[in-house]
Amino acid sequence: MPAETRFIADVMLGKLATWLRLLGCDVEYFPKIPDDDLVERASRSGRVILTRDTELIRRREARGNHFFVRGNDYRDQLRQVAEHFSIVPSGRILTRCLRCNETLEAIDRSAVRDRVPPYVFETQPDFRTCSRCGRVYWRGTHHDKALAEVREIFRLQE
Repeated sequence: MPAETRFIADVMLGKLATWLRLLGCDVEYFPKIPDDDLVERASRSGRVILTRDTELIRRREARGNHFFVRGNDYRDQLRQVAEHFSIVPSGRILTRCLRCNETLEAIDRSAVRDRVPPYVFETQPDFRTCSRCGRVYWRGTHHDKALAEVREIFRLQE
């Protein structure tokens, strides 16, 4: 089985990076990173550069290691990347931290009692957390809205 493609998104593609993370993809994103650093980091870490920057793809160091994303709408961009890299849109939804890109880990309910609203603690059986930033995730309305948006973007049946 081939290794999963890992990405690094340029500064123009923050929303795309977030939505790819939502699908479970490993996507580095830095809101302020010079092109030289982005290309070097991609090369060093074996990541494919996602970009809309025509100047960046002309660089010798970026040739053969980039995907040029067309269009301004993140939904179209997400479909393009998923299709090109054979990403299954419903495969690993919400398994990564949307901020840090770390894989989420299950956490005992008792450990989050003081970290989530009381109603959430009382109504949700399962929680996951990011080991880097400590953010706590649960299957609430945001999860359902994200799933609905993914279904709509990819025209999936429920």
